[in-house]
Amino acid sequence: MAALAQRSALPETPVLRTVAELRAQIGEWRGQGETIGLVPTMGALHEGHLTLVRQAKAECSRAVATLFVNPTQFAPAEDFDAYPRDEAKDRALLATVGCDLLFAPSVETVYPQGFSTTVEVKGLTRHLDGPFRPSHFAGVATVVSKLLLMAAPARAYFGEKDFQQYQVIRRLARDLDIPTQIVGVPTVREADGLALSSRNRYMTPAERQIASRLPRLMQTLAARLEGGAEIEAALAQARLELLSAGFDRVDYLDLADEATLTPSVAPQGPARLFVAVWIGRTRLIDNWPLSLPEN
Repeated sequence: MAALAQRSALPETPVLRTVAELRAQIGEWRGQGETIGLVPTMGALHEGHLTLVRQAKAECSRAVATLFVNPTQFAPAEDFDAYPRDEAKDRALLATVGCDLLFAPSVETVYPQGFSTTVEVKGLTRHLDGPFRPSHFAGVATVVSKLLLMAAPARAYFGEKDFQQYQVIRRLARDLDIPTQIVGVPTVREADGLALSSRNRYMTPAERQIASRLPRLMQTLAARLEGGAEIEAALAQARLELLSAGFDRVDYLDLADEATLTPSVAPQGPARLFVAVWIGRTRLIDNWPLSLPEN
């Protein structure tokens, strides 16, 4: 009861709906010499999002979260309508980590009538999730560009669970001269190692049990490769192991260069394992950094 009373006593995170309101508040803070850390989200918040807010609070004077389920990053057959939405719960969670402001615009605010501009980052979207979600990264790049221009933060924080998205956003900020530092935050995992995701709640208990095998299989594969196993053969074996573990489909399991996101069996720089698998109606993605032996 005491814990409930303490949570209810937390000051509610203020919410703004319009760009003019957002810019006025941020302009006031910046005029006082404060720095802004931005955490873009689509809501359905979990500990991963809260970790981003905590880091923004630690490194900036003010932490601003955004909540916008972005329709342009969903393909027609994807889960836009079913995507979980609970703004009241999200605001309550943000209050527990001291978030200073929530910006929750409508679709009409972000994409007003006649909107006709798209931001597309080429190269980095050619592989991995790119072929499986052809319109996804253009939708992400466009909405994040808008949010960065609306809020003009000193830093913006993104989880490395979506590592390809993180690299795309870093590139667009660099290419468009957006003066925001893009900060990657290591993946936050559940006790069994599964990467936290808003879509994890789609799974049945039986599916969730199978999903717990994904990080273990990735860790085993990483150890094999770091131990000098032949890369192509190890990847092929691991794809079969994922299917044997109960996953319905493997979209990809690749070793790719961190900077270019190009799959390779002989990466020249830092590399990661990237995976996307299906279980029931839930698509899980993850990535794993590697320290490969030198040839």
